[in-house]
Amino acid sequence: MSTFLPTGVTAGQYDKAPVIELPPGHDAWAGPDAWRRLAEVLAASEHHTMAVDAYPGSDLAGLCRALTAAVPDALVIDVEDAAALPNAEIEERIAANLTDDRVFGVLGHQVLADFYDAGRLEQVAERVRSADGPVVVVGWGATLVPTAFDTVVLADLARWEIQRRQRAGAPNWRADNGDEDQLRKVKRGYFVEWRTADRHKRALLDRIDLVLDANASMAEAKLITGDTFRAGLELASRRPFRVVPFFDPGVWGGQWMKEVLEVGDADNYAWCFDCVPEENSLLFRIGDTVVELPALDLVFRHPRELLGAKTHARFGAEFPIRFDFLDTMDGGNLSLQVHPLTDYMQNVFGMPYTQDESYYLLDAADDAVVYLGLRDDADPDELQGALRSASAGEEPFAADRYVNRFPARKHDHFLIPAGTVHCSGADSMVLEISATPYIFTFKMWDWGRVGLDGVPRPVHLDHAFANIQWDRRTDFARDELVNQVTEVARGDGWVEERTGLHELEFIEVRRHWFDGVVPHDTDGTVNVLNLVEGAEAVVESPDGAFEPFVVHYAETFIVPASVGHYTIRPWGAGVGQRLGTVKAAVRGTGLSD
Repeated sequence: MSTFLPTGVTAGQYDKAPVIELPPGHDAWAGPDAWRRLAEVLAASEHHTMAVDAYPGSDLAGLCRALTAAVPDALVIDVEDAAALPNAEIEERIAANLTDDRVFGVLGHQVLADFYDAGRLEQVAERVRSADGPVVVVGWGATLVPTAFDTVVLADLARWEIQRRQRAGAPNWRADNGDEDQLRKVKRGYFVEWRTADRHKRALLDRIDLVLDANASMAEAKLITGDTFRAGLELASRRPFRVVPFFDPGVWGGQWMKEVLEVGDADNYAWCFDCVPEENSLLFRIGDTVVELPALDLVFRHPRELLGAKTHARFGAEFPIRFDFLDTMDGGNLSLQVHPLTDYMQNVFGMPYTQDESYYLLDAADDAVVYLGLRDDADPDELQGALRSASAGEEPFAADRYVNRFPARKHDHFLIPAGTVHCSGADSMVLEISATPYIFTFKMWDWGRVGLDGVPRPVHLDHAFANIQWDRRTDFARDELVNQVTEVARGDGWVEERTGLHELEFIEVRRHWFDGVVPHDTDGTVNVLNLVEGAEAVVESPDGAFEPFVVHYAETFIVPASVGHYTIRPWGAGVGQRLGTVKAAVRGTGLSD
């Protein structure tokens, strides 16, 4: 196998578990100590009542067992069994959101109370009020019980951990679908459950007394106070940080991340979700204990500090920029695909904005290509007929006959506004810089493959044909989408370039080449950066507002809007090298010339 390591970069420098250090004065409890602490808080409270509101996907049975063992004299009530609507009624209420499609639903606007019987919740409240000993109400919706609890606990976990559990056979909330298609489980979470859960959780963030890290087994659970939870998020909102990346194999996956990042022992890795706060976690180190919390908690708790006033006004409490890796080195082509236009996203899926994206080449072999835009001689009717024939298994689709192929070299940047036919070819390492909606890919041709589960991956030709912009031909792709690089500024030891995105996309990207100190300014909006060249750099505050923050090759990091001025310079093994970063921000809110 070829060696992918860039010059001066050491394998394994990439930090797969980045932590945010909390200052002294905060406590965390782990394992048995966590459950003892919960028991102590319950015993010391005025009425000995506690609500443990658990994000859907938490190990509720394990949570109830651990609480019963920790407080054997307590009445432990599973609010879901006691008061949730029957699953058949819940499914009837969300059927229109789920649709018959394997992947795509319609965004739901339910609130958690929609899934509960108000009369039965009142019955639970009466049991709490009339109990003659300690009482713990547990489950997603525990705080819906209409009574005043002495202590409110949030059992929280990240969406990616939920998906891992579902792959292992866990069902959706209150559902009997453990053996169902994983894509359908994710759809139910993405369009209904997680949205409802986040609305419910946001209302609790100010009032929770304790937070339980439910990402691991209940035997390994970690516990912190609500004040420590809020202090950690506040700290993250005013300094650079990284989220916890996760890696996933795929049918087209490659070997670059295995060799350069040393990420695991799967046969390949197709994706690294290096900055997707909707799914990623944050790690907080408190003394000797590391606590994992959803990165979304930061978005919900400090949206203006993190995103900036303009970006928050435009997107609400949602992180709009995503960075991820697509590894096809010694792998295969991605599927030939197109993403929906904004109008289509809103009218068909109920989503406010679409999945615009771009491919930035971290690395590429000599034969690497990107498929982008339609050839000038591609006839729409003929193309559609050929794709339908290929989808029916009649004849493979001749992609080269209809779609442009552009050579792809390291540090090339290909812009992909929604509606543009595209895919990355084999032997590329792509840093995908895109908008956050991340499941809205209309596959048109998957090169005759099946997924890792042995089932053909879903193809959505009708959706695709409704969104392809047929006028985006060879000249458009070459003149507007490939390497649109212009120099915008330079200083002592640095050059700044604009590399995209396209004017139809809301993200703008700047690239800096440097061997000295580079001044940056968030200019009131969140910045997302990646060190695309060089071994190490350090991010610093000119006035010491945060501790120096070291980043390594290929690491994505976030600089909150509240940071304002900051600098980046070579550090450690990066000293003496020519380094490069790419930086993305929402167009019109930062990156002024």
